[in-house]
Amino acid sequence: MDECHSPGRRGVVLDRENLRGESSAPSRDEEMLNLFRRWPKVDLHRHLEGSLRFSTILELATSGRIDLPRETASLKSLVQVQPGDYRDPRTFLSKFDALLRVYRSPEIIQRVTRESIEDAAADGVCYLELRFTPVAMAHAMAFPLRDVIHWMTDATRNASEQTGVNVGLIASVNRHEPVDQAEEVARRACEFAGRGIVALDLAGDEGGFSAEPFIPTFREARRAGLGITVHAGEWGDGVSVRHALRDMDADRIAHGVRVLEDPEAVELALSRRTVFEVCLTSNLLSGVVDRLDNHPLIRMLEAGLQVTLNTDDPGICSTSMTQEMLAAVSSLGFSPESLKGLILAAVQGSFLPSAARRRLEREVQTVLWQDGESVA
Repeated sequence: MDECHSPGRRGVVLDRENLRGESSAPSRDEEMLNLFRRWPKVDLHRHLEGSLRFSTILELATSGRIDLPRETASLKSLVQVQPGDYRDPRTFLSKFDALLRVYRSPEIIQRVTRESIEDAAADGVCYLELRFTPVAMAHAMAFPLRDVIHWMTDATRNASEQTGVNVGLIASVNRHEPVDQAEEVARRACEFAGRGIVALDLAGDEGGFSAEPFIPTFREARRAGLGITVHAGEWGDGVSVRHALRDMDADRIAHGVRVLEDPEAVELALSRRTVFEVCLTSNLLSGVVDRLDNHPLIRMLEAGLQVTLNTDDPGICSTSMTQEMLAAVSSLGFSPESLKGLILAAVQGSFLPSAARRRLEREVQTVLWQDGESVA
């Protein structure tokens, strides 16, 4: 058994002979999809707001419960990336403007939370970290912030029990919003630590808004026991990754695909074994990369960085963990065995308590390395 196949190692050890093998022929795609669906998967970077079922949005619009078009094509153009869409951050983020009209009642918030977890379960995700933006959801109908978080944790606990998917919630705040709002979210997130909330996330336009005003808030959240993940190196350059690591002491970097542009950021990430939450399809559709075969994922691995594969916004991007794995094989030449290393890296990079993380790692290894789980 070579190093890439060996369970129990931290992160991914590159199988350099197999990693850049020939891309899979189209005739093998369905075979690999079936294989990957059977595998236990871990998704560390999934936004609830980008995970809504189109059928649910259409139903709510048709019934008049939300103010969105009732015609399918018009609605899809607002809430999903379309083939003719310009691939840039502004177009991608515009989908959220429409999606935020959905959260009109506690029942809707709890329904879409449950459905997002059910969809992850149907795709074979065994552990999910689902991030949500409490301020945006609260503003929809002037809900109290604490109530929104309570509804989310309740719905998550119930859906987790029903589906068997272990779920950790990540409360997200945006760089372009007032710091006092972030402080309140952090206080409430700390209040619900141990009751579903596992981490605090900083998202938003890293090019236009500095993370510096949020540093004290995130440091306080860390002292209270929450994990820290920061969107950086997605639309901003590698320097933003360095700042997230050095100034915000981030455990994980959301996206971070431009980290290689800044050698100091790479060194920091290597020394801290920082986990990067990479999302292939999202990076393509939001204009971070022009083609999937140009994605820096392999270069990040070759640099020794701890990399994971995630969905980001499966509803907006029409993707799933299974589809992301197929994209890694068909566009980047990954072998199925190398993908197993990415799954283990995600387990090891999760915000689970150490005992639960070790237990999940053993369970995942048992399935991934059982006989017959390979594609010739």
